[in-house]
Amino acid sequence: MTSDAVKLSVREKIGYGLGDTAANFIFQTILVFQLAFYTDTFGISAAAAGTLFLVVRFSDAITDPIMGLIADRTNTRWGKFRPYVLFSAIPFGIMGFVTFMTPDFGPTGKLIWAYVTYTVLMAVYTVNNLPYSALSGVMTSDPAERTSLSSYRFVFAMLAAFMIQVFALPMVNYFGGGNDATGYQVTMGIFSVLAVLFFVITFVSTKERVLPDPAQKTSIRTDLGDLTKNGPWLAMFFLTLFTFITLALRGGVMYYYFSYYLDATQLAAFMAGLPSVLDVFVRLAGGEPVAVLFSLFNGFGLTCTIVGILFSKALAVRFGKRNVFIGGLGGTIVITALFALIPATAVGAAFLLEGVRQLAYGFTIPLLWAMMADVADWSEWKNDRRATGIVFSGIVFALKAGLGFGGAIGGWILAAYGYVPNAVQTAAALDGIRLSASVYPAITFAIGLLFLFFYRIDRDLEYRIADELSRRRLSRATAPV
Repeated sequence: MTSDAVKLSVREKIGYGLGDTAANFIFQTILVFQLAFYTDTFGISAAAAGTLFLVVRFSDAITDPIMGLIADRTNTRWGKFRPYVLFSAIPFGIMGFVTFMTPDFGPTGKLIWAYVTYTVLMAVYTVNNLPYSALSGVMTSDPAERTSLSSYRFVFAMLAAFMIQVFALPMVNYFGGGNDATGYQVTMGIFSVLAVLFFVITFVSTKERVLPDPAQKTSIRTDLGDLTKNGPWLAMFFLTLFTFITLALRGGVMYYYFSYYLDATQLAAFMAGLPSVLDVFVRLAGGEPVAVLFSLFNGFGLTCTIVGILFSKALAVRFGKRNVFIGGLGGTIVITALFALIPATAVGAAFLLEGVRQLAYGFTIPLLWAMMADVADWSEWKNDRRATGIVFSGIVFALKAGLGFGGAIGGWILAAYGYVPNAVQTAAALDGIRLSASVYPAITFAIGLLFLFFYRIDRDLEYRIADELSRRRLSRATAPV
């Protein structure tokens, strides 16, 4: 075993995982609440919000590859990627807070404010999250350890998701006292401070070990050209794009699903049957059924997700990452589509189905980034050049493009079906909400699944690549000067 194929300590895995906890304090709020915040609190239309999400993505087409190229060419005593996690931490926290402020502007001023703050937030996200994601590819070259590291990462990511999806809405109600604008501002201030702290911990507790050949000579044209010839990278790019289209589309409409689609009387009855141990949580949420049950719905689903994540490594070691991803995503597609059959009165059925859906999806979550580290290895194996940053930059762009397209599609669907904020919805609008929680995201997930069949790095090839690269690095390290 070479010096870069190390077994990572639990301390280092936890330290790395806290970085995704930090990012998800902001990311999960964007995923679950931003569309509803813009339409029901900030005061812009669903169509305008959808267009905003899409337009901002065009800037990422420029910033993401540039950041990948910069990171690959960075050389400091701390490594290539870790410095960016540290130095972007405070700007990331500031923009997470500012994006959810509600200044007293007119309609045009609010729209300009939304465009500027969201664009800057996504630019800072690029500077922070692209190097953070690439860091997982250079902490160790051991394939099993990378899967383990990704499992730690996403357990900690899900803990942040749990905090946001379970407690954010009750916190908005509690701190706002009926004023959601104030509630969002205080809540995001708390989560932004925590994000900065956790990014610093990630920087301090991690180390880069997989280094490119010091004699390696590359150009920007070569790095970008390598991507277009990298079949596994292209498959992962489109898989990531459609996965995050789905997450943004469905995640953005589930608040509306609880607020407008599910029967209010049944929500109140379901809440009345909750165990007394949840009384404190109910009081924190102001006793409002939507705030209580939407938060518990998310919490239950995320608990099932974490269970799936915990089994992901063992399944991947036995069956291979690609095969586990196909099975988990296939099951998720079927269960997501079944939400179309749930009547508005069946609150319990929605909870049960979501738990099974999230369990199936949990198997796939750590695998995406572990597979991207394998793609970086594949590129080095084929081209004898390592460019981890540019490989990951394309995937981060796909992620953010997916968020943009998914958010835009969600806003446009609501507008097309006649959604009106803070009003009794028409039957057509309710149909739009129901289908956006079921059939439409099942379709986009299914498109993403198709690209997995073009991903050719199976378990045997994965270990063959790792072994051959280790021998090359050892040969370089022991070669006479």
